[in-house]
Parts: sequence; C-alpha cells; structure tokens
Amino acid sequence: MTVKELLQRSVVRMDGGMGTLLQSRGLLPGERPENWNLSHPDIIRGIHAAYLEAGSQIITANTFGANGLRFDPEALPRVIEAGIRLAREAIAQAGGQSPRFVALDVGPSGRLLKPYGDLAFEDAVRLFSEVVRIGAAAGADLVFIETMNDSYETRAALLAAKESCGLPVWVSNAYGEDGKLMTGATPEAMAAMLEALGADAIGMNCSCGPEALVPVARRYLRAASVPVLLKPNAGMPRVEDGKTVYDVGPDDFARQVRDLVQEGIRIVGGCCGTTPEYIAALTEAVRPLSPRPLPAQDRTVVSSGTHAVILGDRPVLIGERLNPTGKKVFRQALLDQDMGYILNEALRQQEAGADLLDVNVGIPEADEPALLRRVVEELQAVMDLPLCIDSANPQALEAALRIVNGKPLVNSVNGSEKSLSTVLPLVRHYGAAVIALTLDEQGIPPTADGRFRIAERILAAAEELGIDRRHIVFDALTMTVSASDDAARVTLDTLRMIHDRLGCATVLGVSNVSFGLPRRPALNAAFLTAAMANGLSAAIMNPLSDEMMSAYYAYVALTGADPRCAAYIRYASGHPGAAPAPAAAAPVRPAGTDSGTTPLRDAVRKGLREEAARLTRERISGGADPLNLIQDHLMPALDQAGQAFEAKTLYLPQLMMAAEAAEAAFREIKAAMKARAEAAPQRCPVVIATVQGDVHDIGKNIVRLLLENYGFQVADLGKDVAPRTVLEAVQRLQAPCCGLSALMTTTVPAMAETIRLIHQEAPFCRVIVGGAVLTPEYAQRIEADYYAANAMETVRICQNLTESAG
Repeated sequence: MTVKELLQRSVVRMDGGMGTLLQSRGLLPGERPENWNLSHPDIIRGIHAAYLEAGSQIITANTFGANGLRFDPEALPRVIEAGIRLAREAIAQAGGQSPRFVALDVGPSGRLLKPYGDLAFEDAVRLFSEVVRIGAAAGADLVFIETMNDSYETRAALLAAKESCGLPVWVSNAYGEDGKLMTGATPEAMAAMLEALGADAIGMNCSCGPEALVPVARRYLRAASVPVLLKPNAGMPRVEDGKTVYDVGPDDFARQVRDLVQEGIRIVGGCCGTTPEYIAALTEAVRPLSPRPLPAQDRTVVSSGTHAVILGDRPVLIGERLNPTGKKVFRQALLDQDMGYILNEALRQQEAGADLLDVNVGIPEADEPALLRRVVEELQAVMDLPLCIDSANPQALEAALRIVNGKPLVNSVNGSEKSLSTVLPLVRHYGAAVIALTLDEQGIPPTADGRFRIAERILAAAEELGIDRRHIVFDALTMTVSASDDAARVTLDTLRMIHDRLGCATVLGVSNVSFGLPRRPALNAAFLTAAMANGLSAAIMNPLSDEMMSAYYAYVALTGADPRCAAYIRYASGHPGAAPAPAAAAPVRPAGTDSGTTPLRDAVRKGLREEAARLTRERISGGADPLNLIQDHLMPALDQAGQAFEAKTLYLPQLMMAAEAAEAAFREIKAAMKARAEAAPQRCPVVIATVQGDVHDIGKNIVRLLLENYGFQVADLGKDVAPRTVLEAVQRLQAPCCGLSALMTTTVPAMAETIRLIHQEAPFCRVIVGGAVLTPEYAQRIEADYYAANAMETVRICQNLTESAG
C-alpha cells in the first residue's frame, strides 16, 4: 500500500511532538535535537516506537531543523540519513501487518525571505531542495513541510520538494490567533496556492490547541479539494513547578480533533506538548471513523501572498494600467526602470478598487525576463493584490512565475499548438490560473460558435496535462465596434456560451471595444455592464475611469452581489459632488490619508523606498531641516503604519516595507550630515536576542528594524544566544530594555533562565518576551516584565519605558 492509497482509505494518524520528549530525556538548552540521531539513536528510535505502538501510521523523522543554514555540508547528510534510518528501524521492529510510513520532516529555515529579510527566494529553494534530495534518497516515503508561518517560504519549500523528488508532499502552516500566518496569509490564500502547486495534502499544525484552530480548519475544509491535515499543540504552555505543561489533556485533545474529523479533516496528529499518550487517545477516538468524501471545488481562485480572490462571487476588476501599449509615460518609466512611478501606478489602481493587477513590461528595448521579474518583486513588496502576469515571451513568463508569491493569473494562452505546448506546462508547474484566448493559428473566428470550439479545444488540452477547468479563464475577445457592427454581439454571445455550457470563468479586455470612437469611457462603461450581464467573471479595465467604476458599482448593487449596497455607498460617497453619506456608511479612510499627509509621509507609509529617498534628497536640497523631516514626516508615517497594523488593516509585510522606506530616507539624511546622531532622535540602548537553542530569528529581525527606525540604539546579539551573553550585553550597555524571542517550546527554558539572570544581576533592565509559543500568561509565569504579541507592541513598550524613565 502507498501513502496515497492509505489516505484514500482511512483517516490517517500521524505522530506527536518530538522536542518536548527529548527535553524530558535530557536535551540541553542550545543543543540541536537532530544531532541526537547520531549521539542518542536508541532514544530517537524508542520515541518512534512509542508512537507506532500508540497507533501512528505516519512517523516523522527527527529532521525538522536539519538544513544547510544549521549544519555543515558533511554533517547534514549524516543527520538526515540517520533520522530516516531510525524511523525505518522502528517500523521494522514494530512488525505487524498495518502499513506505516516515514515522513521527511522539513521545518522553516529560520530566516525571512527578501524583500523583508535577507534570504533570496532561489537560495531558499536550493536550501530546501538539498534537504529533500537527501531525505528522498535515504528512503523517506513522503515529504512533510510543517510549521511554516510565511507564505513565500512555504512556496519555496513546496516548489523545491516538487522539483527534487517524486514523493507525495504534505504542507502544514502555523496560524496565529487572528487566523492568519505571521506575514498575513489567510487559509484561503494558502489553499489556493498550495493546491495549484501540487501539494497532496494541506493544513495546519502547531499554533495552539485544537479547539482554537476550529475556525481555521473549517476555512480550509471549505476552500480545499485535497485532504486537509490537523496537527495542533496540546493547548498553550504554562510553567508548573519549573516544568512546561500544556492546558489540554489527552482525552480532551482526542475529542476535539475527532469532532473536526467528523467535519472532514483527513489527517490528524499532534505537535508541541503531545506525547504517545495523546496519540493513543486520538487513535481510539478516530479509528472507527471513515474519511468524508473530498468536496468538489468548481470555483476559480487566484491569490497573493495574503489573500484569495474568487472569480464568480462578483465580477472581478483587473487593473490594466501597468502596460506600455499606448502609454508613453509608463513606457519611459520601464526604460528608465523608474520603480517609483511604476509602484505609484500600481498603488493608485489598488486604491481605486482593483482586485488584481495586470503586469506587462514588453518593450523591445528591454530585457523582458529580467525586467518582469524585477517589477513583480517590487510590486509584491509594497502591495497585496494578486498579479496577472502578462507576456508573450515564455522566458519572461517563467522568470516571473517562479518568484511570484501566491497563485497568479497568466495572460495568456491561445488555441495554437505552439502556445498550448509552451504556456500550459508553465501554468501547471508553477501553480497558476491562465487566461485562454479564443483564437488559434487561423486567427480570431468571426462567430461565437467558432470561438467556442477553440475554447473546448483549449480546455481538453489543459485537462490532458492535469490542469483542472477551474484554473482556466476564457477570453471571448473584445473587438472594436467601429470596425464591425456585430463585434460586441459576437463577444457577448461567446461569453454566454462559455458561461452556460462550460461553466468556466471568463474575462475581457473591455476598452478594446471603443477604439476609434469619441467619448470612449461612456461606450466602455455600457459594454462592461452588458458583459457582466452575460456572464463576465473578470474585466481588464482602467479602475481610474469614473464612468467604468460607476457602471461597475451600480451593476453589483443592482444584482445583489453587493450586500446592503455597502461598496456602492463607499464609492458614491467619495465621488466628487456627492451628498455626504450617512455616518454609518462613511468610507473607512486608510491610515495616512488624513488631511495632514505629505508626499514624503505617504511614500514611507506605502513602503516606496526609492520614492522616500528621492523626496528626502529633494527636501534637504531645498533647505529642509533634517530633524524636522524626521519628526514631522518619517516618524508620523511610521506611527500611522503601526496603528494600521495594530488595527489589522495593514499586514506585517507592509509594515516592514514602511520601515524599509523610512530607513532609506534616514540614509539620505545620514549622507547629508556629518553624523546621523545630529538629526535622529536618539533613545536608549535595547538588547535583543533569540534565546539559546533557537535559530529562528525572523521575529527578532523585524523588531530590530522597527526599533532602529524609532531611534533606539539596538544591540542585536543574533540567534542561539546563551543567557550569560545576553546579561553581559545588558550590563555593558546599561540597557533599560531587553527583548527575547523564541519560536520553539524546547527553548523556552533558556528564555526563563535568561530572565532570571537579568533580574538577579541587572535589576535596572526590563525584559520583553515574544514568539509563537508564548502567551501573556506564560510570559508572566517565567517572570518576564512584558509580553509583546508583535513587533509593534515591542516598540510601544520601549517607548513607554523610556518616556516614563525620562
């Protein structure tokens, strides 16, 4: 029996936690658990055996943290191979007829990917590829990518696994209390991306207890058409008599997971705090249950790194202005690689209501693959809209598809054999949806029947490659009515046929209809309304056109796709000359758009690094006082971004880009003066560190970036820092604040020891703690002075401490 066959026949049981069990057997703070594959093989084999006896059908090798960033080239293969071998030996010793399998356990790198961190996407792919190749060659039965809290790193790991082996790949993410990943991704966004990339099962692990993950699990079950897995912690940790314990016992854990199995979860297990006792209770609870049938999903979905957009709930707007055709200024910006202008055009469309952005950089004078890749990287750094990658150049398409975050839309494929054989394999490999033009080698058929036949042929070719019809969006082709009286009618008839007979999503480039005619916006708006009435799922259009947006919002309100006309009221109330909207319906103004905004403040808030640097240079050249620039522009912009983040209207990537933009402005000020200290408001020193034994410094790095932008003198000690080293830095700098980070439960004792030392030998210092495994209650139990749920809270705490001290 194979892993896939097992998954089809039963609710699959995985194992529980490894790190907490190793701690109980003597794993020291700072010691790498994976090294025990070599130094304590009997203990590792014994833990696997205990889980098998408890009922686990899949056991995960002790390889979670094994990668090239933590192990040298000679040690890495030995650690991974030993981990797989020990799991295999435990299965062989257990005997029996029931099939059991070994999963290569792949955890996060511990580094944040560019542009928010320092790890390049391709470097991350290479890092994970090495791990997967070693594990597959050593005899793993599947790859289990788990505890990922960033959508982009998850994509890198899954792409690496699919390109490096032929094993089944299961992917699991760690969600916060808000139901999102650390970098803002929703379950729907992850389901869209991971399914399209070919994950065999998807879901959630770690995070918190099973009951707290119920909303996330249900969202996965509604969005996914592949098996969904659940591997939660045994609740949240706390300290009793110096030991870490969890607040959900085995029986409650098993009952809560069983309830979700009855709703459709197909793969179960445990994470931090769970033991063979938990898995035994879970086995008893779910063994009698049969897996529920997988739901058939027929919705067309695209996604960014944070959220999904469904084509079909309402017509979707695809902004068309990032295209050099007929746009001289944009064309020149591409030639000059003026990213400030390009990003501003993108943000204007986002603010106007676009759901996706079409991105086309095809000009003869440019290296299109390199330019398209760069523009995509820059766009997804400052905005969270899904992208429509628009190119006739296969090399450019692949360059962009490889590094895009989420599930993009490709523009386009057509019915010619050359196009089908070139574009569709890219769509399948990189997990995209694709616009299919109803034309072929013979051109554009003049009739709806002719275009429909091409649509059928494209659909058959896609399905032959394993691309489901829900990933195909058909373009019925808008022709200009000035050249043919029946041009619009044929397009509308084709739309209706595809919608009714194929059940597929549709798209049109709306403005093509009016070429050569006066008052084009009025004609475009009327055609858009007619197209929506005939089954249009998405429109490529100018969201800055008042006539077209008015037609759009009116249509969705009149057809019931706009509950209580909320979107229409928001749009109409902001329209020039409109009567004031009722207070309850007033549009929410994004952070930073108050009447006191400035171009520099706005550039920082939006994360436009080049623009912020340019505006700073201009202000300094014009005689502006650097101190005033910081106090009146940069700090207010950071505050606005921070407030929006705390209000959950802005996500971590955007907050980090705002800090990067402020840093770019600070660099200009520094270059213009003898020392930045003359301009920047200097605050007290702050020591930060990831505690001993923990190599995940993503959260700490974000804290450092924000603290530095608020004027604190940050001493970043790095990761895996011993308690005594932290204390010495605090004493040397006389730092009144110290921030400690931990991601893994196995390293929290090291955090507690660091706090004890600081309180004992540096009582003037207040300790702030944070990390995925911590709660306010747990922080209090290990006697931390403050708990910070996110980086912005750390800044606020440090501000309050320094102000009260002052």
